[in-house]
Amino acid sequence: MLAILCAGMFLVLLDVTVVNVALPGIGRALGTGLPGLQGVVDGYAVAIAGLLLGGALGDRIGHRRMTLAGFGLFGLASLACGAAPGAGPLIAARVAQGAGAALLLPGSLALITAMYPGRAEQARALGMWAGISSTALPAGPLLGGLLVDTTGWRWIFLLNVPITAAAIAGVRALVREPAGRPRPGAPLDRAGMVLAPLTLGGLVWTVIAAGHGHRETAAGTAVLTLAAAAAFVAAERRAAAPMFPGGLLRAPAFLGANAIALIMNLVTNGVLFVATLHLQQAGHRSALAAGAMLLPMAVPLAVLAPVSGRLTARFGTRVPLAAGAAVAAAGCLSLLGAGQGGGYGALLPALLGIGIGDGLIVTAVVAAAMRAVAPAHAGLAGGVNNTARQVGTALGVAVFGAVAGPATQPAFASGLHALAWASVALWLAALALTRIVPAR
Repeated sequence: MLAILCAGMFLVLLDVTVVNVALPGIGRALGTGLPGLQGVVDGYAVAIAGLLLGGALGDRIGHRRMTLAGFGLFGLASLACGAAPGAGPLIAARVAQGAGAALLLPGSLALITAMYPGRAEQARALGMWAGISSTALPAGPLLGGLLVDTTGWRWIFLLNVPITAAAIAGVRALVREPAGRPRPGAPLDRAGMVLAPLTLGGLVWTVIAAGHGHRETAAGTAVLTLAAAAAFVAAERRAAAPMFPGGLLRAPAFLGANAIALIMNLVTNGVLFVATLHLQQAGHRSALAAGAMLLPMAVPLAVLAPVSGRLTARFGTRVPLAAGAAVAAAGCLSLLGAGQGGGYGALLPALLGIGIGDGLIVTAVVAAAMRAVAPAHAGLAGGVNNTARQVGTALGVAVFGAVAGPATQPAFASGLHALAWASVALWLAALALTRIVPAR
């Protein structure tokens, strides 16, 4: 059952890394530039980030049901991605993929935490969950590069279809809803479920528009985002059963854990995005070669995720979180040596540092977020943690892409140096936040 539930996170991570190495090929095939490529990445991440309803609905109607629905939608959307005739339809299908992920991720995580209620066994199970799912990171660049160079970029999406079919069969056969769940009598916060995606999606698209100099669009989306945020806060105060009950948005431990998750994905995926463009556009490397060069980030994450689970079970969450943030910050300093060409030397220490740091953080940060709430809100906690990570992914791609610009331009190196300092500062902020997360 644990292996089947891990398949959900595996697919979601695979569709982040496998797409990155395919971006130049997608751009050439569909005739789209950097903004369109950012849309392919961000449309997926924004949908996951905004759609908290997967966790909230799962708490009420059952996480097994939501996990099955998520797998089904993810598979159908993957088929649509593989058949997309242009950039617009591809971005729309990526949004649908993200919606499927938003249903299955918190559901599968809530099922795992219910299956392993003890703190030590839960930490080890989450370590296994993170370890198995993180194998998508080393597999993604290599598999994506191989498919792009041989069968074409469409197969990076079509590959998901048989995997989701097998996962659905496995969940139906082996996974049961935990005793005492769901809570069918609890009303749904329908206003919150509409306003939260508008707020989070508007935030990301405002950053993208501002980064590309579209001031009028950025101003318009910023106004809409602020209005949606104000309406969301007002709706939560009036709701009989708000999405964030019991002052959850004011709980330092919960907010600290999710802020660390956001920072982790922001820096990791921002660096991954610009590194891919640097290696392929400036360095003129094939997709497969670039994918292999990204393995120093992916392999340590996959290897160390179970280690993070064991460290969390023994020492609590703060030790692996602090160690991971410190290592990643040190690695990002090497980006200051990156030049205009497609050289690899300055990227390698950053990739290694981020991979090792993420590997130490990934299990501990999920455990910290889940332990900051009551068991009845496990689905919501999993949804918020995934939201924080995907908001980080979307903002990382948007901000890093906007600051660095095309890798073929002279300003790319200076932009990368500015991003190096920003990355170090963010990791140090994550290090400071470890003081307020749950210790055990």
